[in-house]
Order: sequence, then C-alpha cells, then structure tokens
Amino acid sequence: MDLINKQVMHKSFGKGNIVDCNDDYVVVQFKSGNKDFVYPDAFEKYLSLVDKKAADSVDKILEKLETEREIEEQRIEEEKAIELEEQKRLLRIEKLKKHKIHDSSQVAFNCKEEELETVFADWKIFTGRIKSGVNKDRINKLVRVQQNSACLITSKGMGASEKDRYITGFFMVDEGFAGRICEDGYIQAHADYRIKLTEEEQRKMPFWKYYVNQRYPDNMTWSGRYRYFDNVVMAQILKDIVSLKSGQQDDSQEFFDYFCLVNQIEEKDIPMPDGPLMRCL
Repeated sequence: MDLINKQVMHKSFGKGNIVDCNDDYVVVQFKSGNKDFVYPDAFEKYLSLVDKKAADSVDKILEKLETEREIEEQRIEEEKAIELEEQKRLLRIEKLKKHKIHDSSQVAFNCKEEELETVFADWKIFTGRIKSGVNKDRINKLVRVQQNSACLITSKGMGASEKDRYITGFFMVDEGFAGRICEDGYIQAHADYRIKLTEEEQRKMPFWKYYVNQRYPDNMTWSGRYRYFDNVVMAQILKDIVSLKSGQQDDSQEFFDYFCLVNQIEEKDIPMPDGPLMRCL
C-alpha cells in the first residue's frame, strides 16, 4: 500500500505527513522533524491516518497480523505443553526403570471368549481365586506384576485344540500398580499403552509360537487362570505386532518402545520366537 504523503495524527507531535514507508518502518515528517516508527505496529497506538480509506486498509493489515500473532502464540503454547508432557513422561519412565525387574514379570491370562468383551470394554482383568488349600477362594495376588509388567490376553474357541490358542490383546499395567498389595484382584490397564487386536490379527498371533513352559518346553497344555512368562517373550510378541501392523496408523511402535525401555531390553538382543508351535511346524 502506498502511504507516501498521507496525513497522520500523533498525540504528542500533532499532524504529520508520511515521507517514507516500507514493510518494516514508516517515516513521518512533523514540525519538530522526522520521526521513525515501526510499521504497521505504530498505527495500533501512536499514529492514526486521516484518510479513512487508507486507515481501513491499515486496520485490515493489523487484524491479519494480530490473527497471525495469536496463531503463533497458540502454536508456541502447544509446543511448550507437549514438551512439558514429554518431560513428565521421561521422568515417569526413569522412575519405572529404577524398579527391580523380575526376569518373568509378564503375565498371560486364559480367558473364555465370552469374557473378552468385558475385558476390553473395562480394560482390566481379574486375576481369579485360589482353587484349593488353606487359602481357597482368596484372590490370586500376582506379586511379580508391577508397573513394568504387561498383561497378555489369550483365548481359544470352544472345543478348539490348545495349540490353537491365540493372542487377543494386551496392555501395560497401570502406573502405581503393585500385585502384592492388590486386594480386589483386578489389574487395571495403563491409560495409554493398551491394544486390542482385530480378529484377522488374532489369527496371525498364536500364543504357543512364543510361550515356553521351561519345565516342559515341547508341551502345549494350560490349566488355570494365568501364567508368568519371560520379559523377552513379550518383546518378541510386540515386535511381531509392529511388523504385522506395518504401514498402519496405530500405537504398536510406541507400545513396543515403551515396553523395551522400562524393561531395559535392547531390540537388537531380542531373539526369534521359539515356542513349541515353532518346533512342530
């Protein structure tokens, strides 16, 4: 916009004429001499154009700049908020890493198909009750399960062979959880790290491809509600899930990275799955 020779008013210097103007500054000639002002900011507080058409044009420029400033301020605030959340997340992870980690602090659950809907709706799993002995009917307290643990949900079709057991989903245990003091028997999922597999994905994730009973490594039998298993085995499962979901927009990679971090597992050290199903193929 050409503002040269446009008349302006200033509260202190009075009337003046613009003698120079570019994208950064405007020079106004007053009786007292020439004065430099920042353009277009000066028209917000110090200068007012006498020409209404020119004033309206400058007002539009100022409105546009104000909108851009607000957008930029919002972007900066959002970036600060994201950075703060990331710092908090890293601090939480550092605290988790200080927890003593059992070699087999992951737990797999044997769920009936009709139970799955409730598990994934509520994102929590019941540990079950002790079946016999002096503690019969008391809640199973899974003492190894803590913040670094993942819960693996497994099932099989009614009448299906045990070797057909499949993985339906999994979640990290909620922060602050400690199995030894859990009184109600429910393990709550972490708010962020939880994944339910689609039916198609479940068919590609057989449980016995990964899980090994160390006493009977070739057996594929299961009685009872739960089984502890090796931390590295969970890493194998998550690694395969990431590969399975390759190209999809999902949280599996973040879940995998988080699990390995809090359980101090290096991806390069994760061996190939060696469950009994692999040995009978």
